[in-house]
Amino acid sequence: MTRFHLNVLAANLDNARQIAEVSEGRVLVGVIVKDFPTTEEAIEAVRSYQAAGVKVSIGLGNGDARAWEKVYEVALATGPDHVNQVFPAAGYTLGGLRAKGFRDTIVNALVRPSGTPGQVIVFTGPKSETYAETVSCDAAATLLEDVGVSSVKFFPIQGASRLDEIAEMVKACVRHGITTFEPTGGIDLDSFDKVVEVCVANGAEHVIPHVYSSIIDKATGNTRIEDVRELLRRLG
Repeated sequence: MTRFHLNVLAANLDNARQIAEVSEGRVLVGVIVKDFPTTEEAIEAVRSYQAAGVKVSIGLGNGDARAWEKVYEVALATGPDHVNQVFPAAGYTLGGLRAKGFRDTIVNALVRPSGTPGQVIVFTGPKSETYAETVSCDAAATLLEDVGVSSVKFFPIQGASRLDEIAEMVKACVRHGITTFEPTGGIDLDSFDKVVEVCVANGAEHVIPHVYSSIIDKATGNTRIEDVRELLRRLG
């Protein structure tokens, strides 16, 4: 049976607490490192969330490759539940966490859709992102299998407009023992079900959809708790 978590943002610690209170441990709340001027301030924010019982996902910020090292440093200092990382640094980050004794943190690797089902872009690092060459989904999954990374973050999927590409990447993940799939980029209440369904239909063991701006109240900046409840209800 497929397992699910939801990945969302929070405007502040109070909003994060509210999300945690309704989530029953099923929601990861993103702390975006590029939002903080220093690594130390990001570490302090993560620790405050953890102290409040919030499951933390450390994020790059819109897949910003330049933030990869800051993500690495914050992760090693805090041992979060989840880490978003660029493809070239995912194995490095996983190894660093294990060396520090953090063996339960999920580390994903950012893979970009190419526009062609079955082909993806893994060049998501600060220098490699200048390359537009594609590789097969199987090749991408095999590289992660080699270093023990068990999650693919597929970004940006532009809502439900890349379902065929999602399906091919999920199938490759399944073939190579990559158990977790994280679709993200433009998912809203309307596209959510279609995106989740294609992941499940193609064999994903663990699905973590990221739903960000579409459930944020524009007036307050808070993630709407009623929308979090609704998405969790749909996940069952």
